[in-house]
Amino acid sequence: MKRAICLLSGGVDSAVASAIAKDHGYEIYAITFDYGQRHKKEIECAKKLAEFFRVREHKIFRIDLNEIGNSALTSNKKIPERGIEEIKNSRQIPETYVPARNTIMLSFALAYAEVKGADAIFIGANCIDYSGYPDCRPEYFKKFQEMADLATKMGVEGRKIRIETPVIEMNKADIIKKGFELGVPFQYTWSCYRGGEKACGKCDSCVLRLNGFKEAGFRDPIEYENEIQNQ
Repeated sequence: MKRAICLLSGGVDSAVASAIAKDHGYEIYAITFDYGQRHKKEIECAKKLAEFFRVREHKIFRIDLNEIGNSALTSNKKIPERGIEEIKNSRQIPETYVPARNTIMLSFALAYAEVKGADAIFIGANCIDYSGYPDCRPEYFKKFQEMADLATKMGVEGRKIRIETPVIEMNKADIIKKGFELGVPFQYTWSCYRGGEKACGKCDSCVLRLNGFKEAGFRDPIEYENEIQNQ
């Protein structure tokens, strides 16, 4: 059976990307990162998703990006709260950008893929409904693929590890629709940048998620501090 390394963050996009990998017949090896983010709720969600998808292995890598800092997700910087139009039309990279995060995580995934003899790495990156992160663009993944082909034993020997970004050009509503089609348990996902008992409904990630569910015509199954935002 062909194998895939799935970067499983616990969020909507990574859950759907993993479901697509499973639907395509891959045996899944999931990896999650405890990188010093503000809370661990997304990690707990990733564990539930890994169990649901019946992955072959689920590894949690611990790397402390607090030592690098300069992100609202790994420091005490204020988490921005913006409306959907401001998020989509902004040309500035927000404070929630974590320096080189995808490069760091994909590098771990690439090493793990070589060890497992995996055919592909699936990542739920998106360049449509996102906050403007430079490492979520198609051109970035194209260059990472070139690097992976050059810098791995498998690549040099002619068995390239494909970097798969199945939701990269889908808007959030279409991602959610695809998830429901594939039976993704969205109640096990977490998107909020804050780690409260309920999602805040105000941070960029919550706003994008709520707007996606609304446009898709589904109710978000998780709870929000302000319940009216999920109606």
